[in-house]
Amino acid sequence: MKSSMKHLVLFLLIFCMSWVSVLAQKDMEARKLQLALYAINNLYVDSTNQAKLVEDAITGMLEKLDPHSTYTNPEETKEMTEPLAGNFDGIGIQFNMLTDTVYVIQVISGGPSEKVGLMAGDRIVEVNDSVIAGVKMSTPEVMKRLRGPKGSEVHIKVKRGGEPKLLDFTITRGKIPVYSIDAAYMADKKTGYIKLNRFAASSTKEFKEALNNLTRKGMTQLILDLQGNGGGYLNVAIELADEFLSRGKLIVYTEGEKQKRQEALSTYAGSFEDGRLVILVDEASASASEILSGAIQDWDRGIIIGRRTFGKGLVQRPIPLPDGSMIRLTVARYYTPTGRCIQKPYEKGKGEEYAHDLMSRYKHGELMSADSIHFPDSLKFQTLEKARTVYGGGGIMPDVFVPIDTTYNSEYHRSLISNGLVNRVAMNYLDQHREELNKRYKKVHTYKERFVVPESVMNDLRIMADNKKIAFKEEEYSRSLPLIRLQIKALIARDLFDTTSYFYIINDVNQTYQEALRLINDEIKYDEILDKPNKTNE
Repeated sequence: MKSSMKHLVLFLLIFCMSWVSVLAQKDMEARKLQLALYAINNLYVDSTNQAKLVEDAITGMLEKLDPHSTYTNPEETKEMTEPLAGNFDGIGIQFNMLTDTVYVIQVISGGPSEKVGLMAGDRIVEVNDSVIAGVKMSTPEVMKRLRGPKGSEVHIKVKRGGEPKLLDFTITRGKIPVYSIDAAYMADKKTGYIKLNRFAASSTKEFKEALNNLTRKGMTQLILDLQGNGGGYLNVAIELADEFLSRGKLIVYTEGEKQKRQEALSTYAGSFEDGRLVILVDEASASASEILSGAIQDWDRGIIIGRRTFGKGLVQRPIPLPDGSMIRLTVARYYTPTGRCIQKPYEKGKGEEYAHDLMSRYKHGELMSADSIHFPDSLKFQTLEKARTVYGGGGIMPDVFVPIDTTYNSEYHRSLISNGLVNRVAMNYLDQHREELNKRYKKVHTYKERFVVPESVMNDLRIMADNKKIAFKEEEYSRSLPLIRLQIKALIARDLFDTTSYFYIINDVNQTYQEALRLINDEIKYDEILDKPNKTNE
């Protein structure tokens, strides 16, 4: 007994000494940083900015960890969190900068601007007696002037077509919703289409409302568009996956060296657990988009169409700092229900190769052909219902591959877009013909069927391009002409009706969308894909 007690006391003594040593080591490292900062601030030859030194030190440490651990200053933190929070304080408009002028595209229904009579097509010339038109002001600078605390006032002067003088408005700022659903419409009599741009705090509510509206219109099958969706909140991805899966199914689990395995299971609350489901993804679909599409694929609940997703499988925990800045620290990896880690390979830190991965994919032909993608057998997994082959190790590989469409691409078209000319010519035409178009087209379906972009608009576009010294190339112009016309038509529809109308029209040239529409209406082909091994991966 005495011998056992001696051994226990000795063990506890050694343990305590080891723990004290660890604490002492950590304390010494912290003191080392403090001493270095003190020395620089008090002894360095030139004046220093202590706040900047601290920020640089934090950034430097995070850069050595992984590509997604980041630091943001107070202003950057606010800009980053507002879209995900689902609202911000402002005046309630969507705008574009056209020829150094703020052009109001849309007035948010029920918002402060609508209440005082601001209209789509108005050009904001002054904000609080400061001229903002024609002074080459950046979009962030304009937003800074228009946004402000709820209840505060902003005075603006507006140029409205047909009005000889500037119009004065005093707008009381309010809480403005930020919507994460860009479009929701019936693609045909039984197929609903929903485009989600981010996984924000309001996304689950928005999605359910859109789903209910489409169901009332006769929807029995759904196309969910996650193309270009870079992610958002993990819990929102889980909630949306729950809408499609029956109770008790694993949606995702996270695990890290200092974080135990945590699992998320589906509940009984799914509102679309039956009916064909197709999810659209591409190389810019990341994080939460991959959690959702990975869970759907692993449970053979629906078909994933498009191109291999981005490959972000690291979970960040936000750590707010006292001054409003934030560290987003990677604390775990997430895994799909089959155990796939979707994180693409990276060297420690933020390497050049990782940063240019998408360009590398393009150069290697991956965006054009699935045959250029090769996965080792060690990354092979089997889906949970049909035992289809899927792969981990870098994004979600779709069940049906659709190459990037370059049919209408040209350097001339890219120059028109990058200079904002396609957008501007659409806005100019709408500005001149808004009243006429409103009378002629009461519904977007009628507009889509009957409206043709006038040749005069194309001539105006050519003149604008010449003025910008964009060299005209006949062959390139002819090649891109169908796309240019459709883009102008869709942009006019967006401002004449709503954002949904833009996608309702532009999706005519979205090859991934068109393939999804064909597949979801082909019962035999749809079932065949879910019943057989994934051919694109074999």
